[in-house]
Amino acid sequence: MRRLSLLWFGLPLVPLVLWSVAFGWRWPDLLPAAWSFRAWHYLGSPPAGLGPAVAESLFIALAVTLLALLIGVPAGKALGTCTFRGRRAVEFLFYLPIMVPGASAAMGLQPWLIRLGLTDRPAGVVLVHLIPALPYLIRAATAGYAALDPLVEQQARTLGATPAQAWRLVVLPALAPALAAGAGLVFIISLSQYLLTLLIGGGKVVTLPLLLFPFISGGDRAIGAALSLVFTVPGLLLFWLLDAWLRRYRLEVRL
Repeated sequence: MRRLSLLWFGLPLVPLVLWSVAFGWRWPDLLPAAWSFRAWHYLGSPPAGLGPAVAESLFIALAVTLLALLIGVPAGKALGTCTFRGRRAVEFLFYLPIMVPGASAAMGLQPWLIRLGLTDRPAGVVLVHLIPALPYLIRAATAGYAALDPLVEQQARTLGATPAQAWRLVVLPALAPALAAGAGLVFIISLSQYLLTLLIGGGKVVTLPLLLFPFISGGDRAIGAALSLVFTVPGLLLFWLLDAWLRRYRLEVRL
């Protein structure tokens, strides 16, 4: 099953690999007529700016993920375990960014970010990336808390566990799959933002999507394909790490 999954997700990458080393590929040729590593040589050169863009992308995506966890877990607990007046309205406000284009919200926030001096800076980009990403973490945390029996934590407290121990040993293992899924979505959403990064970053905060778009729109498919392959690496690495962590964490908890 795992091999089938790898094949299913790996097949779309084959054309990108071929394009990244193609010197010319025209219809109806099955394979490129000539080969060249020009695109990879360019990405490895200082003018390409690949290293700083990767570092900036990872920093912003990780910061957005951390902030989303800090905000989304308490919000998910409130929505998943509490019944209060106006709960539906609060849920609607939390999930509204999924229905409203993020660019509209970002344009509304841009004057305020300018006044606060956060435009053209990574901090402003991090804040605006939270708009489309945070609802997914809140939804995942809400589902995780809704499926958790509240008596389990109370039983751990009765047996002598401190609040921190009860949360780490009882609540977190139960929430880990939901939080991992939500955090993975937040990371990928932040990593793939182009318009919001350009709008708030002003072209001074350069991430991978900002490097990728000109080559796709400009017609240099070789460099665009090579950048697309680089673009897939952080997401694949993240999900591999999350899967390994979940397996190890569950094993440690069982022991």
